[in-house]
Amino acid sequence: QVQLVESGGGLVQAGGSLRLSCAASGRTINTFHMGWFRQAPGKERTFVAISWSGGTAVYADSVKGRFTISRDNAKNTVYLQMNSLKAEDTAVYYCAADQSSLPIASGRADYWGQGTQVTVSS
Repeated sequence: QVQLVESGGGLVQAGGSLRLSCAASGRTINTFHMGWFRQAPGKERTFVAISWSGGTAVYADSVKGRFTISRDNAKNTVYLQMNSLKAEDTAVYYCAADQSSLPIASGRADYWGQGTQVTVSS
């Protein structure tokens, strides 16, 4: 079992930055693919970024060039640095983990955090 706890959300003005953290416990994350997803009010949860266990990353087109996912395996933590935030980035952000690539890539990871709210005011 893996427990994931997100933190770092909050209220920020458009153009600002936030860094989200996802602290994992129960298992070490070095063999897990780790991802960030988000769900805006009234919409489905969507993919934001995935850090593959092998070291590379992939991003949604809507955040490419603005967001950066990183991981610190020694701290068992994954981060999402969000810059140049826009009002449309407002959502609950969820951390996810899976040892298989297909489930997390399709938004059906084995493990999820409880989410952290990000609100961007325009």
